[in-house]
Amino acid sequence: MESIFNESSSAPDKPKQKSYSGYIITGTLAGIVFGIHLIAGPFITPALRRVCLPFVPASEEQVENVFRMLKGRKGKFIDLGSGDGRLVREAAKMGFTAHGVEMNIWLVLYSKFKAAREGLSSKTKFIRTDLWKHNLQQYDNIVIFGVQSMMKELEKKIIAESKDDVRVVACRFPLPNIEPEAEIGTGVDTVWLYKIPKT
Repeated sequence: MESIFNESSSAPDKPKQKSYSGYIITGTLAGIVFGIHLIAGPFITPALRRVCLPFVPASEEQVENVFRMLKGRKGKFIDLGSGDGRLVREAAKMGFTAHGVEMNIWLVLYSKFKAAREGLSSKTKFIRTDLWKHNLQQYDNIVIFGVQSMMKELEKKIIAESKDDVRVVACRFPLPNIEPEAEIGTGVDTVWLYKIPKT
């Protein structure tokens, strides 16, 4: 009896099957977190910059006010911080050579997609860059939906870089030291038109 017991107790164990479910769950969660970061990152990082310029879509009234100010104008148009590209597309429809500058890659891609859908790809250009690094000398018409903290510095950049007879339309917040030629709208829909003095 003793020898039988010893033989049975010394029998080799069956090999354990490895479980990969932990790896799968961890990998899935890591992929989700990475995906969220990839998509949300461009919308969150503006808050970490020296001057925060968040994406806030222009209302229909704001768009209408901008182009009321530019009635009769022509030439090259740029929207600094072009967001979803609606102002650039509208400018192209009105005959401007229309450019947009935007840091958020997803908004740039969306803008290009919308322009293509509307048959405006050849009349629009969306540039992924920091607006502070983009030279304004070539433009006849400049539009900015800014925040109050950036307007003083932006005013200096426009004065230093812009060409003669340029017109600037500031939306939501005015330029601090230049007298506007015109002002229309109320509240957040207010826009100001400027002729930039040359020094």
